[in-house]
Amino acid sequence: MIRTKIVATIGPASDSAEVLDALIAAGADVLRLNLSHGTREEHARTFERIRTVAARRKALVPIIVDLCGAKVRVGKVEGDAFPIGPGDRIDILGETVVGTAERISTNRPELIHEVLVWHRVLIDDGIVRLRVQEVGGDRLRCVCEVGGRIGTHKGINLPDSDLAMSALTDKDRADVAWAVEAGADYIALSFVRTADDVDELRNLLPRAKVLPRIVAKIETPQAIDHIDDIIESADVVLVARGDLGIEVELARVPILQKEMTRKCQAAGKPVIVATQMLQSMVTHPTATRAEVSDVANAVLDAADAVMLSAETSVGAYPIEAVRTMDRIAEETEAYLVGGGVACPGGPDVNLRWMTTAVAHSADLLVQELDARLVVAWTEAGHTVRLLSKCRLAQPVVGLSPDERICRRIALYYGVIPVCLPQRAELLPMLRDIDALLLEHKLAESGDRIVVVAGARLDPVGATDALLIHLVREPIA
Repeated sequence: MIRTKIVATIGPASDSAEVLDALIAAGADVLRLNLSHGTREEHARTFERIRTVAARRKALVPIIVDLCGAKVRVGKVEGDAFPIGPGDRIDILGETVVGTAERISTNRPELIHEVLVWHRVLIDDGIVRLRVQEVGGDRLRCVCEVGGRIGTHKGINLPDSDLAMSALTDKDRADVAWAVEAGADYIALSFVRTADDVDELRNLLPRAKVLPRIVAKIETPQAIDHIDDIIESADVVLVARGDLGIEVELARVPILQKEMTRKCQAAGKPVIVATQMLQSMVTHPTATRAEVSDVANAVLDAADAVMLSAETSVGAYPIEAVRTMDRIAEETEAYLVGGGVACPGGPDVNLRWMTTAVAHSADLLVQELDARLVVAWTEAGHTVRLLSKCRLAQPVVGLSPDERICRRIALYYGVIPVCLPQRAELLPMLRDIDALLLEHKLAESGDRIVVVAGARLDPVGATDALLIHLVREPIA
């Protein structure tokens, strides 16, 4: 198995039971539903289909529900689209109108009071570029610098403007309630600007032991400015290079990606690298050399997961895209494990935390003893997450009696999640572990493993014990 996890976005090209099954078989570890497209009813059917397929395969597949977020868009325009060229002038109005070549409106009229002279207005992923020349009482007067076509509901990016808006819309709040009820494992928040946005989403979640974890999508300049606080507040960080590459200078994106993955590694937080990783495979059965290098570099940067978007949601070759990504990760990880490049260090968090100290100690034991793997008992996934960020030389088998926790840790680098009932005593637990490892062919009799658990198994205690154990065949 590869250790870098693959996230596949589900859409019209992949939401049948047959394709979902093939995606999981090809190497997709996590499946994503993008609520920016389709209806809630359609997503609910896809959600249930994923759970059914995963159960049939006996696979623990987490689902990420990706919220639309507060995306600014062009209002309705005549004929659905019109051309605009360099030097053309156009007004953005505060009132709702049907757009023409002379004027357009947006879904957020308040922006005319927040955008200043000389700010950029980028439309349709930056294909059309406007510059504000004059700010009036009810309009922004703009000149076109780069032409193209302006269409109904095309996205608007305002990289120079600080908009006073919540990261969550009313639709997002309703979608959060649906995602929690459906049993989503992760909820991704779009257009995060500060840690307050993450906290706002967390406050919407009910108080319960097992809730969806929050993925903060980094795609605005404001998020870059507040990245340390966002990493601390979020459970997972997603480097969303699409909008980020529009909002900041494109040449900065690779360096920002490396900086964010490094910061997440130090903080002990999982990080996903996303957007256009194998974009040519939307229409072609093979990737370009540059795309292969891009995926490999994300693995070298210590990304916990790499994500496919249009490649698997609307592309013509969704299964081939997953197989290609899996193969790239396999080759790159073999290079890392073989000593070609030093893996980054483990999480640089406070070693006074007992669980963190145990995770670091397990890393040392694996190296000294050449252990086959690490087995970690976890109640909430915290121990397994820290072990994952230590980038051990061997895989981590994460054990939990709760299937929801097992799905959660399936996103973590190098982690094999397995459901196992809780035991009150240590020796019966070790016998269960031996039987499980032998059954799943994860180890052989006589292999040395490192077991991480709490010294008190019942009632549940802190992770404070390390055991060196030899796997043995069960005694008849």
